[in-house]
Amino acid sequence: QVQLVESGGGLVQVGGSLRLSCAASERTFSNNIMGWFRQAPGKEREFVAAISWSGGNTNYADSVKGRFTISRDTTKNTMYLQMNNLKPEDTAVYYCTARARGWALSKDATQYSYWGQGTQVTVSS
Repeated sequence: QVQLVESGGGLVQVGGSLRLSCAASERTFSNNIMGWFRQAPGKEREFVAAISWSGGNTNYADSVKGRFTISRDTTKNTMYLQMNNLKPEDTAVYYCTARARGWALSKDATQYSYWGQGTQVTVSS
């Protein structure tokens, strides 16, 4: 069973930082597009960021550009999301995801096949 396991969520004040991690088990995702989505209460799941297999190409939602950085370490089969200058509107459950095939850094959640269980990020004002 393929598993993606997120960690690093928590409670932080406005302007603070958190780093989320996503570790893959059972198989390597070194050749897959990976990404982060988030879902706030009462809202649809939305795209946050995606990264190519090499880490050389990234894509971000406009709402997080300049504040969040996605990266990956293929030797550790782990992906990261560094979140700086956090705002209350960043409060959500953050999900790690990977595509089974395809090379586009898609913002469409239906293009991703593997999902983690999510980690809660709460930004207090």
